[in-house]
Amino acid sequence: MFGTEFQITDHMALVWIAIAIVFAVIEGFTLGLFTIWFAVGAAAATLVALLGGSMPVQVAVFLAVSLVLLVFTRPILVKKLKVGREKNNIELIEGKTGLVTEAIEPYKSGLVKVDGVVWTVVGEDPGFTADKGSEVEIIRIEGVKLIVKNKGAK
Repeated sequence: MFGTEFQITDHMALVWIAIAIVFAVIEGFTLGLFTIWFAVGAAAATLVALLGGSMPVQVAVFLAVSLVLLVFTRPILVKKLKVGREKNNIELIEGKTGLVTEAIEPYKSGLVKVDGVVWTVVGEDPGFTADKGSEVEIIRIEGVKLIVKNKGAK
């Protein structure tokens, strides 16, 4: 129409900006630190488009920047920001102290009260023992049993 044809390649900077916005919005909803790197890659591709770079160069910059940031910076930020999942109430028991309410004998389970709840427990090693009334430290949870060690043991 009107003697000129609309060519998407002539407006790639706008396309890359739109792509960056879409990825940023998706990141805003998911908060998984995954799509944000593609938004940054699209921003880098926008600069290349504004500087007159060819379509293959724009796509290469988009992919390179996105993947490098995803691979090298995401794990660091996920760990630092603790993105992903929160510990549930059961996992919060790990590291706490429990009171033995039924003695733990070698190769047998016993009972321990933690935060007002009685749990079946076994020792860290098969020969573990703990007398009724003693305190133990919860190491981890396996199924429905707590794995414990003597409080203060290394």
